[in-house]
Amino acid sequence: MHEMSVALAVVDQVAEAADRAGNVTAVRSVRLQVGELAGVVPDSLTFCFELACAGTLLEGAELVTEAVPGRAQCTACAHEWAVGMPPRLTCPVCDGTRTDLLSGRELQIVDVRWEADGPAHTPTREPIPEER
Repeated sequence: MHEMSVALAVVDQVAEAADRAGNVTAVRSVRLQVGELAGVVPDSLTFCFELACAGTLLEGAELVTEAVPGRAQCTACAHEWAVGMPPRLTCPVCDGTRTDLLSGRELQIVDVRWEADGPAHTPTREPIPEER
């Protein structure tokens, strides 16, 4: 299950950030941007995240996913459109096949909320490594 490896990567990255902060007592929520074209099923990811968090600093943390729609732009006529699913990658205006994908592949931690002894720290945005 692809979502389990993504969930484990998220847990690892947040745990590492919490360790670097040095004063984190619990993680309350993790917010992810998940692109429409990232190949991740949000409900499955949520289920896997709960399992991956068991026995860690993240146990009981909420996973909040933000859907990022896929958008493309035609290099010939500069028209921009929502690609949808399955993705339409040919230009709906000129039928051009040379397009740039502008968004939709995101899989990124954008926010973490945790409890800490001392001043709060928010980790920097870190993309989740893609599987090959």
